Amino acid sequence: MFTTKTFVHEQDLFMKATLDSIFKVGFGTELNTLSGSNEEGNRFAEAFDDSSALTFYRYFDVFWKLKKLLNIGSEAVLMEKSKMLDHFVYNVIESKKEQISSQRDNMPKEDILSRFLVLRQKEPNMSDRYLRDIILSFIIAGKDTTAVTLSWFFYMLCKNPIVKEKIGREVKEVIDAKEGTTIGEFVERLTEEALNRMHYLHASITETLRLYPAVAADAKLCCSDDTLPDGFNVGRGDLVVYLPYPMGRMKFLWGDDAEVFKPERWLNNDGLFQPESPFKFTAFQAGPRICAGKEFAYMQMKIFAAVLLSFFTFKLSDEKRAVRYRTMLTLHIDGGLFLQAFHK
Repeated sequence: MFTTKTFVHEQDLFMKATLDSIFKVGFGTELNTLSGSNEEGNRFAEAFDDSSALTFYRYFDVFWKLKKLLNIGSEAVLMEKSKMLDHFVYNVIESKKEQISSQRDNMPKEDILSRFLVLRQKEPNMSDRYLRDIILSFIIAGKDTTAVTLSWFFYMLCKNPIVKEKIGREVKEVIDAKEGTTIGEFVERLTEEALNRMHYLHASITETLRLYPAVAADAKLCCSDDTLPDGFNVGRGDLVVYLPYPMGRMKFLWGDDAEVFKPERWLNNDGLFQPESPFKFTAFQAGPRICAGKEFAYMQMKIFAAVLLSFFTFKLSDEKRAVRYRTMLTLHIDGGLFLQAFHK
């Protein structure tokens, strides 16, 4: 029985949740944007998203360097947003410095920023600006990518209710959830071993990434003259871009049903997840540069999905609304994802 119905901006909630998560794990800081209790954190999140969109716009704006020189238009806005980001991040660094200096030497340094600050005692050339870049890099890697993938994942489940039901059954069986199981009891059973047994959920998230990769266009700068595998020569300073979005929809790679959402393509005859070559499925890149946070991202997304699908049912708030992309470094749903949430 559905007891309550609520309209939720799912993509916005995922953005806030993953931002809070990366700040807690990476920097040992409670941002609390999801609860809405931290206004400064909310302004940081907004500035971060706007900066991402404005930075990506440079790919299409041939005059961006001139605008930057004159500090006008989109570049003037980006400059203001960047100042907001710098102010917030430098405050986080200073706060962490004070926290470490007030602790005993044997206190554990569990978050990433603390470990970099401890390392800096041996590497004095590691500036605050370098630490700022580290923080922003972790946010780019750990916030938007996970949040947009979860948004597209729930969008695809609303479009494919049979897949949603299969995931729900798998999660229920693995967790052994009975009628009346509370969220607290459910989460206690959501161990790493249990998550690893959710093969259909893993396949569904992977299929979402195939069709909607978090980074739809990935650019690399050539550091030295080189020759690509097909014999094409590239020179130092050349920008090489590969496109996971169209690659995930190519029929010669994925078959005639390449544009069909089909998690089963990732399962073997025993129903176990069977990965493809990362050079074919490029959502996490491949080779020496493969995403270091891949397993963490999967774990985080599976936790979100397992809990939400076990206690809520979701429907699109407007089935007829066309979904468009927001031009950013990551593949956002333009205007957000609004769902009806029914408590089970």
